[in-house]
Parts: sequence; C-alpha cells; structure tokens
Amino acid sequence: MAAKPPSGRSKDRRPNVVRNASTRPKGFYAILLLIAVAGASILAYTMTRKPSTAAAPAPLSASSATAGPPQGYLLGKADAPVKILEFADFECPACGRFATITEPDIRTRLIDTGLASFTYYDYPLPQHLNSQSASNAAACADEQGKFWPMHDRLYGAQDQWNSQATDNPKPMFMSYASGIGLNMSQFESCYDTRKHQSRIVANFAEGERRRVNSTPTFIVGDKQVANALSYDELKAMVDEAAKK
Repeated sequence: MAAKPPSGRSKDRRPNVVRNASTRPKGFYAILLLIAVAGASILAYTMTRKPSTAAAPAPLSASSATAGPPQGYLLGKADAPVKILEFADFECPACGRFATITEPDIRTRLIDTGLASFTYYDYPLPQHLNSQSASNAAACADEQGKFWPMHDRLYGAQDQWNSQATDNPKPMFMSYASGIGLNMSQFESCYDTRKHQSRIVANFAEGERRRVNSTPTFIVGDKQVANALSYDELKAMVDEAAKK
C-alpha cells in the first residue's frame, strides 16, 4: 500500500529557487574581468603613447613657377628612345599594385632591354597622411644611391606604414633603410630635417602643371593616361611612341 503525502502539502509543489549574484556562472565574471583589463590597457596606451618626433609635412601647394625644376628618379638609360614618366603616391593602393605586380615586367622587358627609360615623380595625395613622409624616406635613400630599393620596400610593405597602420611611420622606414644597407645616422638626419622636401614639392608642382589629378598617372610620348596600366597597355604606348 502506497504511503500518503504529508498532510497540507501538495505532492507537485517544488522548493523555491532564489537566484542571486552567487549563482551566476563564472563565465560572466570572466567576461567582466576581460572588459576591465582591455579598457585599462587602452587607457594606459593612450596616456603613454609618444607623438611622432618628426614634424608633420605641410600640405603641398607650391606652383611650378616657385617650386624650382622637377627632379624625378630615373631607371634605365637617360637616352633611351622612349621615356615613361610616372606620377605616383607611395601610399596609393593602385600605385602599389602597379609597382609590385606590373613594374617587374616593365623593368626586365622594356627598361633593361633599352627600349625605354622610366622616371618616377612624387605626387603625394593630400588624403594620404604618410605619403609625404614616404617620399622623404625615398629621397633620403636616393642620397645614398638606393632610391629604387627603398621604392620597392615602401610599396611592398605599404600596409605596414600607411595612414591606417600608424601615424608615426618613421620606425618602419628606419627598418627598411637598415635592410637595404644605408648609413643609418646619415639617413635619420636627412629624414628628420626633411632635407629634400623642396624636391618633393617641385615634383608635385610638375604634376600639377601637367594636370595630374590621380595616381598613378603615366606619360609616354604625347599621351597621358591615369590608370594602373597592365604591361601590354604600357608596351603598346611605348611601341606607338617609338614610331614617331
């Protein structure tokens, strides 16, 4: 015979469960702790972050009438039958794709064979905050005969020093300078004093004179094209210029 439930109690009645802070899962407190640690780290980084030691370059606004003669960076023979001019910005993604993907073919098949020369002119766009500093680093490398190795490092590692990555690109440029074997004290002095800023201004002013308004822009013979051209497109322009 089954036993009866105690008098005055329902057999379905369940005990009350009181939830308080001590019953919350441990994961909840772990998440709170992580948020607190992350917030403290961000605050500490913001308070201790050191500003760039190099002065920010002024916006480029010089006209060709006052900037002095442009001085690009030549690759190949100065007396080559066709001259390819490029106005480019070191922080421009399209310029980076051209420099890393297409330009190697241009060098081996057009420049090294003597069909054309290639001259790079600085045209740092104002929306790219680190571009003038990159031009400054390249000019200082040129002072030691290493413009093109620095040019290749800058474009190859564009995502490491562009405006999205840092507001102080100098440490990256110093590492590139060391990697290509520059005299570091000479390079740093040149970089910090912006020794070749007038050259950058003059090259930019030349682009303004030629009505360059985007990068990269190429000039081959009497044709000017604003686009990251393929090898075949640039080769066709060289062939056409060679016939004239």
